[in-house]
Amino acid sequence: MSRALVIGEALIDIVERDGRISGEHVGGSPLNVAVGLSRLGRDVDFLTHIAQDDRGKRIVDYLKASGVQLVSGSLSAKRTPTALAVLDTTGQARYTFDIDWQLAGTPEVAPPLVAHTGSIATVLEPGCRATAALLDAYHLSATITFDPNVRPALITDDEAARGRIDRLIERADVVKASDEDLRWLDPRRDPEQVAKTWLSMGPSIVAVTMGDRGAFAMCAAGVVRIPARPVQVVDTVGAGDAFMTGLIDALWSRGLLGADRRRELARISTDALEQVLSTAVLASALTVARPGADLPDRVTLEATRD
Repeated sequence: MSRALVIGEALIDIVERDGRISGEHVGGSPLNVAVGLSRLGRDVDFLTHIAQDDRGKRIVDYLKASGVQLVSGSLSAKRTPTALAVLDTTGQARYTFDIDWQLAGTPEVAPPLVAHTGSIATVLEPGCRATAALLDAYHLSATITFDPNVRPALITDDEAARGRIDRLIERADVVKASDEDLRWLDPRRDPEQVAKTWLSMGPSIVAVTMGDRGAFAMCAAGVVRIPARPVQVVDTVGAGDAFMTGLIDALWSRGLLGADRRRELARISTDALEQVLSTAVLASALTVARPGADLPDRVTLEATRD
C-alpha cells in the first residue's frame, strides 16, 4: 500500500480578529497537508511533536477523525505548540508562535511513496536537523516535497535559515513557495528569477503561488501559469497548504511519485504540469472560500473541476 509521510509541526491556532479571540483551531502547515491528503483518500503517516495535554488531545482527535495515522513518538513534547494568528481586515494572518520543535529516532513506518515537510520544522532548532536527516534517509524510496512557508517571527538567524532552506531545495524533487516567501529569502531578485535558480539546484518542479495573481510552475520543459480562480475570500489560512496538497495529489494520480519514478517526474511535460498546477490552484481556491484551514475532500475537488 502506497503511503505518504508528512514530517512537521502541529499546533493550535489562536485566532484574533478585531482585538478579540474568536476561537482556537488545529493548525500547522505540515499538519494541514497531512489532513488534506487524507481527505483526498490518500494513506498518510504524520510525524510531529505535541504534548499529551488538552490541546494535544484535540490535535490527536482531529487527525484521527481525518484518517491520518499519528506516528509513534509524536506525543513527547512538554506542551503543545500554539500560534496566535491576528487577522487584518482582508483576512490575512500575522503569527506569533510558542513552539518547541524536536524529533527523536526514526519513525516506525513503511518506506513512503512521498515524504513531505516544510515551514517551522525545517528551520527551528533542534528538530530541523533531524527533519533534514530523515529526508535524506527517505530519498531512497520517496519523492521529496518541500514548502519553506517562511515564518520570519521564528527565525533568529536569517542566513542560517536561508542555508537550511537551500540544502532542502537541493534534496527535494518538488518545491512549492509563495512569492512572499521568495521576497524574504532573496529580496534582490524577482520570484521568477529565484524559482529558476531553485530549479537548477535539483528539483524537477518548482511552483510559486502569487495570491490573487494565480501561480506559476517551472520544470525542465518550461514554465506554465494559471490565473487565480474568482472566489469570495473568507480568509487565507491554509491556502498554501491546500495548494501543496493539490500538487502532491495530482502528481500521485499521474503515477509520478516514488524514487523509481524520479526520471519520469524530471521529464514532465508542460501540458501535464499545467494540469497539475490547475488542481493545486483549485484546491487553494476552495480553501480560501471557507473559514480556517478547511481543505477540500475528493468529492468537493472533483465536483468543482471545469
